[in-house]
Amino acid sequence: MAIPLTWQANTRDESHRWKVLGVGVAANASFSAASAGIPTTAVWLRSGYHLGNAELGLVLGAMGLGVALSELPWGMLTDRWGDRPVLLTGLLATAAALLAMALFLVPSAELAVPALGWLVAGMCLTGLVGGSVNGSSGRAVMAWFREGERGLAMSIRQTAVPLGGGLGALMLPWLAASHGFAAVYGVLAAMCAVSGAFAWRWLHEPPPAHAAASASHAPKPQADPLRDARIWRVVLGIGILCSPQMAVLTFATVFLHDAAHLGIAAISGTMAAVQTGAMAMRVWSGRFTDRRGNRRAYLRGSTLVAAASFVVLALAVRAVGDASGALLMALVAVAGICVSAWHGVAYTELATLAGTARAGTALGMANTAVYAGLFITPLAIPHVLAAGSWGTVWLVAGLCALCAFPLFPKPQRP
Repeated sequence: MAIPLTWQANTRDESHRWKVLGVGVAANASFSAASAGIPTTAVWLRSGYHLGNAELGLVLGAMGLGVALSELPWGMLTDRWGDRPVLLTGLLATAAALLAMALFLVPSAELAVPALGWLVAGMCLTGLVGGSVNGSSGRAVMAWFREGERGLAMSIRQTAVPLGGGLGALMLPWLAASHGFAAVYGVLAAMCAVSGAFAWRWLHEPPPAHAAASASHAPKPQADPLRDARIWRVVLGIGILCSPQMAVLTFATVFLHDAAHLGIAAISGTMAAVQTGAMAMRVWSGRFTDRRGNRRAYLRGSTLVAAASFVVLALAVRAVGDASGALLMALVAVAGICVSAWHGVAYTELATLAGTARAGTALGMANTAVYAGLFITPLAIPHVLAAGSWGTVWLVAGLCALCAFPLFPKPQRP
C-alpha cells in the first residue's frame, strides 16, 4: 500500500527540525566558545598582553560591546531576510575576524605586544559579526517547533552557550599557556567555519504548511516588540540577571587565581563544571516548564535562587578568605550554575510574547541587553574590587540578580 505523500512530508519535517536544532546548537556553541571561552584565559591575557585589571576588563568587555551594538540590527534583518542568510553571514564573518586576530594580534617574543586599542578593536569586531548567531538560530527553532515543545527546544539550543563556554574553559587556558593566543584564535575560527558548513547543509525555512501550523498555536503578537512594554520588561530582566553570570564568566578565573591561589587544572575544572551544570539545568528547566506550563513562576523563582547563591559565596569569602580553595571552587560553581539555568525558559517566554514572525527582533533586543552586561560587568568589577573586596563583588552580583525579580511577568491565574 502506498504511503500518502503528505504523511511522508510531515515525517521528514518532524525529523528535519532536529537537524535545524542541531545547527542552532553548533552555531551558538562555536560563538560562545569565543565570547565565554576567551574570558577563561584572563590570567594569560593579562600577562601575555601586559595588562592591568582595568585594561583586562576593557578587553574582556569589548566583545560584549560589539554584540550589544549589533544584536538588534541582526535580529531585525533576520525577520526581514530569514534565518539562513543571516546565520551563514555571521558565522563566516566571525571565523574571518578570529583568523585575522590569530595572524596579526598575538603577542610573541619576536614582535612587540599588540597595542591595547587594536586588541579591543579585534574583540569588538568579532562581537559585531558574531551577534548574528543568537537571534537567527533562535528564530529558526521557534519556526520549526510548536508550543508545548519550544521550552525544551529553546533550552537545548541555549545549552550551546555553556557547551561552548565549557569547551573553551577546557581548551583555551591550556592552549594559551602552551601554544599562545594564535592557537586560541585559530581554533575558535575553525569552530565557526565548521558550524557555517552545517548551516549551509541543513538550515532552511520550514514548509508553509508547517509554519502555518506552528503559528496557529502561538499567541498573536499585540504590537511591534520595540513598542511592547511587556517585552521590554522581560528584556531588561534577562539583561540584569545575566550580569552576575557575566561576573562569573569574566572574573571567576582571576578570583580563583588571586584569592584562592588555585592552578590551571583547578581553575579550568571549576569553569567547566559551571558550564556542564548549566547545560544540564537548562535542559531540565525547559522540559519541566513545558510539562507544568509554569515558565513565569520558574523565572521569578530563579532570580531568588541565584541571588541567594551569590550571597552565600560573598559570606564565605568574608568568613574563610583564601583558607579553603575547595570550598570557594564549589561555591563559584554553584552560583554559576544557578544564575545560568533559566536562559532557555526566558527566551521561550520572550519569543512567545513576540510571536514567531517577530521573534528575531525580540531575541535581538534580549541579546543586546545581555551583551551590554558583558561589556559593562567586567569594566565595573575592578572598581568594585578596588573599593571593597571579592566578597563585595559577589554581594553586588547577588543584588543584581534580585533586581530582576519584579521585571519578569507574574504567573497567570488558572
